[in-house]
Amino acid sequence: MRELAAERGVALPEDVRFHPGIGLTGALSRFALTLAVLQELDAIRRVADEICQDAAADGVTTLEIRFAPQLHGHPIPAVIDAALEGAGGRAGLILCALYGDPPGLVEQLVAAAAARPGVVGIDVAGGPSPAHAWDLASYAPAFRRAADHGLGRTVHAGEGRPAGEIAAAVELALAQRIGHGTTLLDDPAVLDLVLERGVTIEACPTSNLHTGAIARAADHPLPRWLALGVRACVCTDNTLFSDVTASQELARARALPGMSAAMVDAAIANGHAARFARR
Repeated sequence: MRELAAERGVALPEDVRFHPGIGLTGALSRFALTLAVLQELDAIRRVADEICQDAAADGVTTLEIRFAPQLHGHPIPAVIDAALEGAGGRAGLILCALYGDPPGLVEQLVAAAAARPGVVGIDVAGGPSPAHAWDLASYAPAFRRAADHGLGRTVHAGEGRPAGEIAAAVELALAQRIGHGTTLLDDPAVLDLVLERGVTIEACPTSNLHTGAIARAADHPLPRWLALGVRACVCTDNTLFSDVTASQELARARALPGMSAAMVDAAIANGHAARFARR
């Protein structure tokens, strides 16, 4: 990142990492830094390649890279193709719409994904705001088309927000996976829905602590989810800003109160089983 910034005259702070208490809004604002150095196709290729190299060195065998191609300064298809070239078949790509994006943009992402076998899924990332003109219901037609094309569907939902958001993601966007989902246990009906549909929860303990979705590391609900039969896995959310690798995140999950070795094994197996693969 610093090499790319120096080449492009982008000033970076001394420390770009998240920290406990940064909050979701503060965390999301940090992505302006990475976007500033990823406005050229060669940089996108390089970073996609290096993500795959780093993951392999850490022992990761199933890798998905998610990003929002509409934010990278070039036509969406060109940005996706650059990322695919950099990944070189070592990772599937997940294209992120952002809460508040117009439905037409989400349709563009689905169409671009459907035309490229290396793209395996669609996501809604960021966080909703009352000021947004569009919500998950607005994206439901695009996500139904994604399902028709055999694309995976995941949604950032319940990240410290009401559990009903998780239900909306499952029922409206046909989400097979939920990012974060920290409030899942707040509503028994939502828990029942997740169990009934076999939805996988992408647990992100380090990021959840940084954004305030959980108050303390020991409060993360991952062990309770697994004990109740929820198909939960462990996700770094992002390795750069959260300053965590997959192996470190698994180690932190292993240290949670109530977590057993069998639960950790189950979380790893759940992650592999929930990978998005085009049919």
